[in-house]
Amino acid sequence: MISFQYNKTSLQLLEKQLKVRQRTLPIIKNKESALRVEVKKCKGEMVAHDEEYARQMETYKALFALWNEFDASLVQAGDFVIGKQKVAGVKVPVLENIEFVVAPYSMFTSPKWYADGIELLKQMAMTAIQRELLDKKLTLLEKARKKTTQKVNLFEKVQIPGYQDAIRKIKRFMEDEENLSKSSQKILKSLLEQREEEEAV
Repeated sequence: MISFQYNKTSLQLLEKQLKVRQRTLPIIKNKESALRVEVKKCKGEMVAHDEEYARQMETYKALFALWNEFDASLVQAGDFVIGKQKVAGVKVPVLENIEFVVAPYSMFTSPKWYADGIELLKQMAMTAIQRELLDKKLTLLEKARKKTTQKVNLFEKVQIPGYQDAIRKIKRFMEDEENLSKSSQKILKSLLEQREEEEAV
């Protein structure tokens, strides 16, 4: 509900507020559509990551019998750097770097496939971390999109029509007041003219 008074100052204030909202609305609408695009893109990236992880898992399962010989402590995820990136005005997490610590092992006494196994484990860890970050990114983007959609609806359906209605009411009141003033001036004038005529007689 917009509070206002039936005067010129209130009218000017409401007109100013209305203009601000009318100028801002297209910007918010653009942000909303940009966020929609980014949400869709992020969902696509998540599907691609899930498919990649499934493919890596198939490779892992194909070597399942061999994994019993593998020393899992050979590969450890070390430090990883998560940065921030702005996507449609929203700060989202991005994996910038990840370091893996590979313990030394003998290339001569270890099975030949150890190097491939280490590489596969690195890829799987990388894919899992990136997928986790994509999940966070999607949550942040969808939250921002919902907020922006609410703001668009607030401006379009509540505030702009509310200000327009209030401005219309004030203008109508002021016109009525002006007409009343003119009417009363006419009546007063005719009364004075009538009195002058009576005095002249």
